[in-house]
Amino acid sequence: MSRSSLLVGLLLLSSAATAQKSPFTYQDLIQVDRISGLQVDPAGQRALYGVRATDLEKNKGVSSLWLKDLRQPERPAVRLAVGDSGAVGAQWGPDGKHLYFLRAKRGTMQVWRADAAGSTMEQLTHLPLDVQAFRVSPDGQGLVVVVAVFPDAKDDEILGTAAKLEEKKMGSGTVYDRVFVRHWDTWADGTRNHLFHIALPREGADAKAVPVALTPGFDGDVPGKPFGDEGDFSLSPDAKWVYFSAREAGTTEPWSTNFDIFRVPLAGGAPENLTYRNKAWDASPRPSPDGTRLAYKAMKRPGFEADRFQLRVLNADGSVTFVGEGWDRSVDDFQWTADGTGFYLTAGDRGSTRLFHCDIQSGKVTTLSGNGHIDAFARTPTAFVYLKSAMDSPSQLYLAAPKTVRVDDRPTKLTDVNAKLATKAFGAYEQFRFIGWNNDTVHGYVVKPANYVEGRKYPVAFLIHGGPQGSFGDMWSYRWNAQTYAGAGYAVVMIDFHGSTGYGQAFTDAISTHWGDRPLEDLQKGWAHVLKAYPFLDGDRAAALGASYGGFMVNWIAGVWKAPWKCLVSHDGVFDARGMGYTTEEQWFSTWENGADVLTDPAAYDTFNPALHAKDWSVPTLIIHSDLDHRIPVEQGIGAFTALQARRVPSLFLRFPDENHWVLKPRNSMQWHDTVFGWLDRYIGKGAQ
Repeated sequence: MSRSSLLVGLLLLSSAATAQKSPFTYQDLIQVDRISGLQVDPAGQRALYGVRATDLEKNKGVSSLWLKDLRQPERPAVRLAVGDSGAVGAQWGPDGKHLYFLRAKRGTMQVWRADAAGSTMEQLTHLPLDVQAFRVSPDGQGLVVVVAVFPDAKDDEILGTAAKLEEKKMGSGTVYDRVFVRHWDTWADGTRNHLFHIALPREGADAKAVPVALTPGFDGDVPGKPFGDEGDFSLSPDAKWVYFSAREAGTTEPWSTNFDIFRVPLAGGAPENLTYRNKAWDASPRPSPDGTRLAYKAMKRPGFEADRFQLRVLNADGSVTFVGEGWDRSVDDFQWTADGTGFYLTAGDRGSTRLFHCDIQSGKVTTLSGNGHIDAFARTPTAFVYLKSAMDSPSQLYLAAPKTVRVDDRPTKLTDVNAKLATKAFGAYEQFRFIGWNNDTVHGYVVKPANYVEGRKYPVAFLIHGGPQGSFGDMWSYRWNAQTYAGAGYAVVMIDFHGSTGYGQAFTDAISTHWGDRPLEDLQKGWAHVLKAYPFLDGDRAAALGASYGGFMVNWIAGVWKAPWKCLVSHDGVFDARGMGYTTEEQWFSTWENGADVLTDPAAYDTFNPALHAKDWSVPTLIIHSDLDHRIPVEQGIGAFTALQARRVPSLFLRFPDENHWVLKPRNSMQWHDTVFGWLDRYIGKGAQ
């Protein structure tokens, strides 16, 4: 055989091998392992992280703990035995010799400690109530724990709460004298997350010291509900102070975004409000390495949850330094540099979430990473360790020397979780831009179907993100994953319309009181753009899908822009804006987004109210909603389905009695995807041909 013939043969074999790759599907997505919880030891030598696998048969996630030696990255990670017993929220102790984590045993979640190898463990707390979150003091002498208690349990909040909960078991009724009566997916029971300090004895002995209440009687949650965690509180390097972010409830809690930064002595005392002058949101208190300053994130506008988070530094003399004020991005996560002169931080930026460095004195911000999504990071004395995902890759752990221009230019990959995905075909994707509302540049992504064939036209899934202050960017998602649509043979279009994050605060602000016009114009112009720019998109076979705000927009376009769509999917979408204003739990959201309180100006809620256009609905629509969704209550979905049925429009209603604003249980997720893709197939897929 000639050399040229051999080369042709090898190329054919390579091509055949590539063609044999099966598309990535939603069945694959549900089985993908999830890596998270990056923690690097104080010396920067070992990385601790968690992996969540899915047990579809038992309908639950199964978590494990892993340890990676950063000094020898070629060595495989080690699975820790203690992680298999149900370790949650693992973190390093200040000596680097111990791991601390939460574990449920005999009915309550408590703090445990293990050796650094994760081979032996001991229980540290023995409280009658669950520990919700915790931190180890910098001197290793104690724990600050979060316990949900009744604030009026005067003598001993923990014991008093345990006794009162036993009494409440005798009856099922609850009397409320103020809202929140429910939040996210839970009805209020009167308890508040409070902080307690527990002194630790020598190793090998139980921590049975009496907990010291750090927030006794405080009318608020530390951390805040429903998504707060140990990032909402911290300890000073000398272990004398606890700093925390909290909102005092009163009777205005559902209308207020006024979180403040407080400090309280670790020995106990009255909390001091350090940021009372700012009536907007203050969050994430982080003391400087030398303990003389306190950094935190702050918004400027009260009542607006999507305002820009800017870094501020509270100095020892009480003055406040505004850091990087001219940089028009909102800070997600941040940490001090070792010398205290600046910060490493992450922020959304034009469809990606990047790593940045910000200098305090000059305010200069330097970009340290490229495309993709930095999920978590840590700076060691010699390198960066980070988790990063992309639209075609779940998160993996990487190590990078900071000498490179960007940390992800030539990183060392430390994990190969989900190695089996190498056998799957993903859709190629690219970012595009066009001129949208107000002649502004608007960005979006287009994804080709897996195993794309040049010259062929494909049906289109037009995905609309929620928030509305959010983004469908270059990141991996376990719910609205563009690659599952690509794997099913659909091209995907996603547009970051006005209101999206990562393009400057003015761009984000543009959607408030304009839910149905400015973003709609972006979607319409974006749709026209992609049909001209990408000939493989079949504009005659297209469906629009969205959740939350995206569900609202689907309900909205069903009445005002239905021409392009053969079918629609609305998940947890707003149907009746007035009803939403009265029944959603976080009232500040509806008030800000509609520009008025529903009580005083209900007409403002009718400007972009899908219910008022339901008489014009005619596109086949799948409605999905869940009973535990208190953000957009299930009646919104029922109302939309009722309107469709009354109009005799082909429609289905998928209801989950045990899910919230998201669908989290594996088998429910499978049913969600089965139903959605079955609906698409009927109208724009193979079933429609």
